[in-house]
Amino acid sequence: MFHCNGWCFPWTVAAKAGTNVCIRKVTAANIYNSIADNGVDHLCGAPIVLSFMINATDEKRPFDHLCKVMTAAAPPPAKVLQSMNEEGFEVTHAYGLTETYGPSVSCAWHDEWDELPIGKQANLKARQGVSYMVQEDTKVIDPDTMLEVPHDGETMGEVMMRGNIAMKGYLDNPEATDEAFAGGWFHSGDLGVVHPDGYIQLRDRAKDIIISGGENISSIEIEGVLYAHDAVAACAVVARPDDKWGETPCAFVELKPGAEVGDAEIIAHCRERLASFKVPRTVVFMEVPKTSTGKIQKVPLRDMAKKL
Repeated sequence: MFHCNGWCFPWTVAAKAGTNVCIRKVTAANIYNSIADNGVDHLCGAPIVLSFMINATDEKRPFDHLCKVMTAAAPPPAKVLQSMNEEGFEVTHAYGLTETYGPSVSCAWHDEWDELPIGKQANLKARQGVSYMVQEDTKVIDPDTMLEVPHDGETMGEVMMRGNIAMKGYLDNPEATDEAFAGGWFHSGDLGVVHPDGYIQLRDRAKDIIISGGENISSIEIEGVLYAHDAVAACAVVARPDDKWGETPCAFVELKPGAEVGDAEIIAHCRERLASFKVPRTVVFMEVPKTSTGKIQKVPLRDMAKKL
């Protein structure tokens, strides 16, 4: 509730005459106990929270009702969404920033997608999607020309929003406000593409793009591949300074309990699925740092990568 009003869940549930069940700490055990003991049928959490749930062992509890999940705060790996589906959860993917009233874009589901293979469904659900009705518009725009990028699923631009659920500005900071609304749009700082069906898909935060030998590398793309490895519980990819290439991808990997995997296997796994210049040159095994709500913190990892 302290951040972005719990993506509007607390008052939405209250408005529907429902019961809010609050937990003191985000753990798989607390989540499953709430679902099983209190009949929780809606919950929201960042993708890393979903990872806690699908990777839980003894903490899992059976339940006999449908539990719907909203995920946001970071682009969810398709593998995580697929695993949640296989566990019996119905996931809706939303996207937005605190400045745009929390979720302002969602992956509106098409009934015909239900007939697709589960892996394809997960890939579609991992897209950010389309604007909320109360938002005037959300587009992917070239920040240099302020023109919308082609809907080809390849041309990258910055996600920008405007409408009456966008903020008025930053308190007592007109310079930052002017910069954020340059050209009449709120600049999210997120880079993405638009698919032919009009659905947006994030590629990375502008500050998280890794530039190696002049090539732009999406940390999100690499993280999606890492999550596809059965031994990986959580991961984050950041830029590591390199004398030859400028930067190279550095992967911080948290393994599932009992898993034993070396960096050579992780790199080989990535090499089979990525262009060679995108493969992490460095793999560090550790518990990745997270906020109190389970969101992975990249700032300390960038500092660590610089010192390696």
